Amino acid sequence: MSHTLDEIATQPECWLRAAEAAVEAADALPQPGEDVAVIGCGTSLYMARSYAVLREEAGHGRTDAFAASQFPARRRYDRILALTRSGTTTEVLRLIEESGRTGGATTPVTAITADGATPVAASAGRVVVLPFADERSVVQTRFATTALALLRAHLGEDLGRAVEDARGALLEPVDPALVAAEQFTFLGDGWTCGLADEAALKMREAAGSWTESYPAMEYRHGPISIAAPGRAVWVFGQVPAGLDEDIARTGAALVRSGGLDPLADLIRAQRLAVARAEAAGLDPDRPRGLTRSVVLG
Repeated sequence: MSHTLDEIATQPECWLRAAEAAVEAADALPQPGEDVAVIGCGTSLYMARSYAVLREEAGHGRTDAFAASQFPARRRYDRILALTRSGTTTEVLRLIEESGRTGGATTPVTAITADGATPVAASAGRVVVLPFADERSVVQTRFATTALALLRAHLGEDLGRAVEDARGALLEPVDPALVAAEQFTFLGDGWTCGLADEAALKMREAAGSWTESYPAMEYRHGPISIAAPGRAVWVFGQVPAGLDEDIARTGAALVRSGGLDPLADLIRAQRLAVARAEAAGLDPDRPRGLTRSVVLG
């Protein structure tokens, strides 16, 4: 078994521990009413986007998500929340070192990371460490979902259903037809747009697969033109009215969440990415051209 597949399998238990950690870390995390910028790179960026939508929908305050390299320095926030598994990503550290400084004021920074002995712990004002979710593999799975589970719990969500759905997702057989599919498009709505982006990234990283991702209602505005027999469209959450019929006319396969919590549905996509990598003779633990952290000179 690959490290990646082993780490995927531990997610339900990691989420339960994240719910406990959310209570302990409550003071360090964004407080109701704060204007918050959430930053990350790669997978962490997609988790940031999902959290930003959830926090605003919960009425906790304006929440924007940015790639660390694209943070708008002139914009003021009450807090910056940085997501970084490794704690060594150059773009994140550079932004934290600047402390979100605008107009002579310094914005408080909280970092969520897997290793408290890395540079981010020394540079961020507050640090939430999730060592039980750290990973050996280059491809992120459990740390990303555990960080989002922590933040969902902090917003007051009960993760019980998500955990049970995740356990079920781990037992579900991987569909051989999907392993053999030529192309994937992942769709989401609201907070699940970030999950759709992340599912597509997992397919590219682990299996080198041709994948795209879009908001579900944008799919008809051009992207549906690549749907065809032997290709698949995966929708996180509810399928917009009429979209299933539109996809059926293209001959592409439609993959539904089947009522699963969307974060648990992401586990199905993670497992499929590993299965496709193995079918192609690739090592999901050593994706081409990638390292565990991007550290620039």
